[in-house]
Amino acid sequence: MNIRLNGTEHSVADGASVSTLVSQLTGRTLGPDGQSADGRKLGVAVARNSEVVPRSQWHGTALADGDDVELVTAVQGG
Repeated sequence: MNIRLNGTEHSVADGASVSTLVSQLTGRTLGPDGQSADGRKLGVAVARNSEVVPRSQWHGTALADGDDVELVTAVQGG
């Protein structure tokens, strides 16, 4: 199915969840609570169709064809 990710068309598997998408994009395994399995911070926030999806709900939030997803990462520097 096709979603819009940060303003660009992106293809994901049918039935993919927000957690699946974040895992694919970061290359890290996530637990059902949205936390990284390696214990390191992700520094990622997700909004689906203009609504923030709490990390605790990533696993249970299914993506649908045509969804508009914004994924932002925290960047440190100065």
